[in-house]
Amino acid sequence: MKDKNPNRLTAYGFLVFFLGLKLILSFVLVNSVYELQRDEFLHLDQANHLAAGFTSVPPLTSLFSWLIKAFGNGVFVVKLVPAIIGAITILYCWKIVGFLKGNLLAKCLVAVACICSSLLRLNTLYQPNSFDVLAWTAIFYYLLRYFDQKEAKYLYAFAVFVALGFLNKYNVLFLIIGLLPAIIITPNRKIFTDKHLYLSILLVVLIISPNVIWQIDNHFPVLKHMKLLRATQLVHVNRFDFFIGQFLFFISSIFILLAGIGSLIFYKDFRKYSWIILTYIITLIIFSYFKAKDYYALGLYPVLLAFGAVYLSRVLVKKHILSALLFAFNIGTFIYLLPLLMPVYSPAQIIAHHKRFERVGALRWEDGKNHELPQDYADMQGWKELAAIVDIAYGKVKDKSAVLIRADNYGQAGAVNYYSKYKNINAVSYNADYLYWFKMDKPIKDLILIEWAGDEDPQRKSEQPLFDKITKIGELKNPYAREKGAAVFLLEGAKKEVTGIIKSEIKEEKNDY
Repeated sequence: MKDKNPNRLTAYGFLVFFLGLKLILSFVLVNSVYELQRDEFLHLDQANHLAAGFTSVPPLTSLFSWLIKAFGNGVFVVKLVPAIIGAITILYCWKIVGFLKGNLLAKCLVAVACICSSLLRLNTLYQPNSFDVLAWTAIFYYLLRYFDQKEAKYLYAFAVFVALGFLNKYNVLFLIIGLLPAIIITPNRKIFTDKHLYLSILLVVLIISPNVIWQIDNHFPVLKHMKLLRATQLVHVNRFDFFIGQFLFFISSIFILLAGIGSLIFYKDFRKYSWIILTYIITLIIFSYFKAKDYYALGLYPVLLAFGAVYLSRVLVKKHILSALLFAFNIGTFIYLLPLLMPVYSPAQIIAHHKRFERVGALRWEDGKNHELPQDYADMQGWKELAAIVDIAYGKVKDKSAVLIRADNYGQAGAVNYYSKYKNINAVSYNADYLYWFKMDKPIKDLILIEWAGDEDPQRKSEQPLFDKITKIGELKNPYAREKGAAVFLLEGAKKEVTGIIKSEIKEEKNDY
C-alpha cells in the first residue's frame, strides 16, 4: 500500500538526498593524486587469509575485504564500503531524531552535521573506524528504544551491534565500560532485572567466542599489539590535545554539538536520557586516562548531534532566518575548512599552504613531529611506483615458486600485493599480520628485499656471503611519499642455509611480538 502522507514522503526524499550526497562527496572530495592508504592494503590482504582473528584487528574487516575481492577488488569498491557504512550511520542518526519526535528540520540538521564534519573524511578510508562509529551509534539507538518501550527485541539488536563492534574493533569495550556506571546510577538500572539482558549477553558471547578463543590460543596478541602501540604512538599523545580534538572534529557543527551536550544536561524533556551524557563524560575520562588517540571517541558524537538537532529544531521553530543561518554556518564553515578536513589539495598545494595546516596540528605525525604533509596523505603516495619496481625484480626471477619477497613493513607488502601486475605475488614482512603469512614449504632460491630509506646496510653487505649475486633494482623517488627512498634489491642464488636463517628470524620475531 502506497504511503500517501506527503510529509513522510518529503522526509524520505530528503533522506535519500543526504545519503546520496554522502556517497558522492566521499569520492569527489578526494584528489586523484592519492592512492590507497597504508592500512587499507593490510586490511584488503586479510581477504586472502581468512581467520577468526588477526594480530592487527579483529576478523570483521577481513569479511568486508572478502566481499570487496568478490566484487573485483577495485579502488572504487574499496572506497564504496566505508562510504556506505557512513551513510548507514546517518540513517541511524535520522532514526534517533525520529525516536525523539524530531521534525524534518531536526533530521536535516543532523544529516548536515554528520556530512560536514570529520566523519566524512573517516568514511573515505577503508579502516575499522567507520564501522566502529556505526556500531556505537546503533548501540545508543537500540538502548534508547529499549529504555522507552522495554521490548526485548531492542536488547537483542543492541547485543548484535556490541558483538559486531567487538569483532570490528576492541575499542567498543571502552563504550561498554562507560555505559555501565552511567546506567547503574540512573533509574535505567532496572535493566539488570530483565532476563533478556542476560540472554542478550549470552548472544554476544556466542558471536564473539571464535575470536576470543583465537586470542587465547595465540596468547592474546591484542595485548602485545596494545603494548607496542603505547610505546610507539600513544606515548606522543597529549591529553589536552585529545580534548581539543573532540571539538575540532565537529567545528563546523559546533552549535549542534554544544546544543546536544547542553540539552542533555539542562533541558527538562531530555532529563530521562541523562545516561547518555554520563556515558559521554565517563568514556572520555577513560580514554584520556589511557592517552588514547582523539578519534577513538568519534562514536560518541552522532547521538549527541541527534539530540542537539532536535533541541535546536524546537528552539528555532518558525524562526526561519535563524534556521537558515545555522545551515549557512555549518555548510560555509565546512567549505572554508575543506582543505584541512579532506584530501582535496595535492601535496604541492599543501606545502604551499604549510602554515595553515601546521596551525591546526595537521602536520604532526605519530612520532610527535611536524612534517611536510599530514601523515595519512604521505601514506597515500608512492605505492604504485614501489610495486612497479618490485615487478621489475620479480620479472627477472626464473623460478617464481622459489622466490621470497620480504618487505620492511606491512604497508610495503600490502601495496605490492595489491598493485602488482603479477597474481599471487605474496609479498610478506616481519611486521603485523604478514609475520604469519610466510610460505616456507620449499627452499628459497632468490630473495627480493624492500628496505626503508634509513636502512643501515644499503649495500647489503650482510647478505653478500649468502647469495651469488645482489642487484639494486631501484628505489622510490616520489618526494611526497612516507616511504621515499625505500630500495628494492634482487638477491639471486641463495645458499642452503638462507631458508633456515629466515625461518629462525620468523620464529624470533613471533616470540618478540
